[in-house]
Amino acid sequence: MGTGGALWRGPVLGLVLLTGAVATGCGESGPQGQAAGTRAASGAPSSPPATPPEDLCARIVAHWSQEVLDSDTYGDYQSMGLSNGQYEILMEVVDAARAEKRRSGGQAARELIDRDARERCTKRYRDGNPTGGPWS
Repeated sequence: MGTGGALWRGPVLGLVLLTGAVATGCGESGPQGQAAGTRAASGAPSSPPATPPEDLCARIVAHWSQEVLDSDTYGDYQSMGLSNGQYEILMEVVDAARAEKRRSGGQAARELIDRDARERCTKRYRDGNPTGGPWS
């Protein structure tokens, strides 16, 4: 080969060495030098944990309770994303909030909604998920 062949060998060799260094140095290491892919395959969580059902219930019931209190109208529980049991909690919370609003005003009613939704949802899910199916 002439000098033309030597000209391309240097850049190609450099590229091969650079690619190899990048490929071996890019892996995210985990506990005890374990690679990220190995850690994921071993069952270690790769995403945040799910929201506990009582927290989700309290948030969604409080949200829709406030909406119902403000608009003075109920919607369909399915369109709200509620189960039948959560909807029952919502109706109880709204009834209490309406009475509180008449007695003490809107801020007191909002505080009652947050507190009452939390208490009722915690009680509902204290033993895990209800067993009456997805609609309960």
